[in-house]
Amino acid sequence: MNANFGKTAIVTGASSGIGRASAESLARAGFTVFGTSRRVIGAGPGRVTMLSCDVTDGESVDTLVSAVLAQTGRIDLLVNNAGIGLQAGAEESSIEQVQALFDVNLFGVVRMTNAVLPAVRLKGGGRIVNIGSILGVIPAPYSAHYSAVKHAIEGYSESLDHETRAFNIRVSVIEPAFVRTVFDQNGIKPDCMMKEYDQARAGVDTLLRDVMPKADLPEVVAEVVLRAATSERPRRRYTAGKAARQVSLLRRFAPAEVFDKALRKQFRLPV
Repeated sequence: MNANFGKTAIVTGASSGIGRASAESLARAGFTVFGTSRRVIGAGPGRVTMLSCDVTDGESVDTLVSAVLAQTGRIDLLVNNAGIGLQAGAEESSIEQVQALFDVNLFGVVRMTNAVLPAVRLKGGGRIVNIGSILGVIPAPYSAHYSAVKHAIEGYSESLDHETRAFNIRVSVIEPAFVRTVFDQNGIKPDCMMKEYDQARAGVDTLLRDVMPKADLPEVVAEVVLRAATSERPRRRYTAGKAARQVSLLRRFAPAEVFDKALRKQFRLPV
């Protein structure tokens, strides 16, 4: 019998990209999957029940979790994927904009996790998989606030894993690099754009146009999500895709000056 049959999974931000691919992968593996999006969509992922949920709204999160429990009576897996992007010079965003970014990408994860933990604990165990980023390991220019929130996800996930192991609940964070999704196109723009950063911003835009056609498909990340969700001995961290593995190894073993120069060269910055 399929070991995942009868298990219930929630995947936030499942209308497209990594979330959609992960929801479909988990459904094929035997999970009963509920995907979420802020607005109800017509055609959701195959074999996935889509429900509306705004992760910045505690009442919306509680309503979602209650609806899933009413239908299945259990929650075995939460994949925290919902998020927004922001590429800008650090001083180009107001405090309010940075707070909005953290409200979705970090506090949304905390709201969802706090809402499902009682049910997962009552059932005797389960998994929480958080979609992080290689930028949570290696900050890059013009992603200061996004890198900060992904670093926060790394620390939150590892601390939470230590706390929940007593209840047979394991927490993993997935670290992809560039992925072929509409994520970057749907990211928010800086609300205090400055002419001093026009040239550098154009360089980052050029970089994205160059790398995105060759970036990993969302299915590459979805495979790693499934591995973290089903492995008997899950790791706390998983890189996802060739580029993420290469950058992670380079950061670990290359001299700091060499890595710094390579990073600045990639972003078209003077070395």
